[in-house]
Amino acid sequence: MSKLDIRPAEEADLPLITEIYEHAVRHGTATFELVPPDLAEMTQRYRALMDGGFPYFAATVEGRVIGYAYAAAYRARPAYRFTVENSIYLQPSIHRRGIGLQLLQRLIVECEARGFRQMIAVIGDSANAGSIGVHTRTGFTLIGTHPNVGLKFGRWLDIVTMQRSLGDGAITVPAEQI
Repeated sequence: MSKLDIRPAEEADLPLITEIYEHAVRHGTATFELVPPDLAEMTQRYRALMDGGFPYFAATVEGRVIGYAYAAAYRARPAYRFTVENSIYLQPSIHRRGIGLQLLQRLIVECEARGFRQMIAVIGDSANAGSIGVHTRTGFTLIGTHPNVGLKFGRWLDIVTMQRSLGDGAITVPAEQI
């Protein structure tokens, strides 16, 4: 494989990001969405993340997007403002090559730089050993499994929740108070 570049995602990347996510929705259990969002919806989601000050990265090889990762608000209530949830999606042909790991490492560094204190991973399907392994390798710990909470492809699916401190984590209270 040619040299991997991880850089901030741009709106011009969204058609390929939309394709990657569409495949995940149609064929995978990492997301519990049942209908793939179109480019207009993905653009709206991207803009909301950018407006909210969240990081969003594209992984490219020879200028072509092959994966992406972003952090978003964990929950909408203000008490959660220092906690983010991560998402990582890759083209199926490049799974198990360390690209998801590199995206997550970059996302963690950027979230720490932006002052976030906790990162939550909500992993669809407890059989998703690749995602669970990548999160474990980057310092996430298992919080728990919610059994049988999603129904997709005619079967019940679990959600695995993992968590990682960022920066000072809960050792100190951030100076910024909203």
